[in-house]
Amino acid sequence: MEMQQVRYFVALTETLNFTRAAERCNVSQPSLTRAIKLLEDEFGGPLFHRERNNTHLTELGRMVRPYLQHLWEEVEAAKTAARSAVRMEDSELKIGLMCTIGPDKLIDLMRRFHLRHPGVRLVLTDAGDRRLLEMLHQGELELAILASPWAEDEQLHYLPLFTEPFLVTFAPGHRFGAMNAVPMRELHGETYLNRANCEYMRQIGDMLIERGIVINEPYSSERDDWVMAMVAAGLGFSFTPECAVGAYGVQARPLVEPEVTRTINLVTVRGRPHSAAVGAFVREVMQWRAKGCPAGEAAA
Repeated sequence: MEMQQVRYFVALTETLNFTRAAERCNVSQPSLTRAIKLLEDEFGGPLFHRERNNTHLTELGRMVRPYLQHLWEEVEAAKTAARSAVRMEDSELKIGLMCTIGPDKLIDLMRRFHLRHPGVRLVLTDAGDRRLLEMLHQGELELAILASPWAEDEQLHYLPLFTEPFLVTFAPGHRFGAMNAVPMRELHGETYLNRANCEYMRQIGDMLIERGIVINEPYSSERDDWVMAMVAAGLGFSFTPECAVGAYGVQARPLVEPEVTRTINLVTVRGRPHSAAVGAFVREVMQWRAKGCPAGEAAA
């Protein structure tokens, strides 16, 4: 049984006229008649009584009608869903965002994507870099935007978006405010407010140890907003990526000697079939990146 036979059968049950059914299906009447005859052969009996002005269903036709009607409706629903998916209507795109990335630079990217693809609903998941990578592998995310100090996973593809420096953030009135940049040696003896989710803190800590720099560390929080609030209250300084400083009422200076930077990447799984929405988002990222990642400098 072929789907066009089902289509012709449904049309004929609704019109009870071979000529009108053929016109509805945009085929010749002989073609429709042959298809119905083949369907009858397959079911083992006539489906219609063919009378000159009174075509109607046989008992066998009435019995199979609800099954074929339902089959055709399901096929049509599947085709509609497929067309919507291709056109990205009422679709969903799951993106992981590393919790330490500030929104300032990425807001423009999200705005551009929404304007071009209003039918795609972005579902953003906030987590640390290791958790996002795990979710990518498990298929819980389609894309992730993150920075990671660890070696790149060969099963993943990394597209660099932009590079940002780490800044020393502090309260207005702190002695760092008189400096154009803060050399790492100047941190010795200062009180540090630890951003517990900072993926680069281990590397920065190793740099401090190598240089014999000792800092006090009485506070730690997984929430950057709390750390920044404590910084603004004068409880200590913190290391903060440039795009995560935000409007917290703090001051910031570049960390130098040495400078510390991180590169934000768009990460996908190599070889995995992706939805049309993923492809559209990647294309939008490429255009946004080519324009310099507005509000920042594109990574090389």
